[in-house]
Amino acid sequence: MKAKLFLISLFVGLFFSPQLKAQDADNIKGYWLTQDGDSQVKIFKATNGKYYGEIVWLETPNEEDGTPKLDKNNENEKLRKEPVMGLRLLKGFKYDEGDKEWVDGTIYDPKNGKTYKCYMWFDDGDDVTLHVKGFIGFSLLGREVEWIREDKLRE
Repeated sequence: MKAKLFLISLFVGLFFSPQLKAQDADNIKGYWLTQDGDSQVKIFKATNGKYYGEIVWLETPNEEDGTPKLDKNNENEKLRKEPVMGLRLLKGFKYDEGDKEWVDGTIYDPKNGKTYKCYMWFDDGDDVTLHVKGFIGFSLLGREVEWIREDKLRE
């Protein structure tokens, strides 16, 4: 009887475990209001299995003359004429199951034109507040902000 229960629990564990891991990893997907409340980022999983985020809403999408805001602070001069709307801020994150973090990615800050190493996480039991930490060099040094989950695209 014990052997039978062991085999059943082993089967159930092997069958459902990958699905639960994918659910944890995919919990980051969705719409996020950034720390200043002036933009919304959609985080999605690409076909390569990594997570990315793009600006899908801006409180002020246009300049005073009505033209779209451009990525004018980008360190790459060729990219300074790209619109901020649709800009891919988050790149190449993978889920670290052990630490329950999204790691090995980068975050771009259009306000200063710089790209930083980055990782993201939730506090236990809270999937509404996403902690985003950008840093140079060591993760102890850097800036942490909180993004708030939103159910849908802002209009």
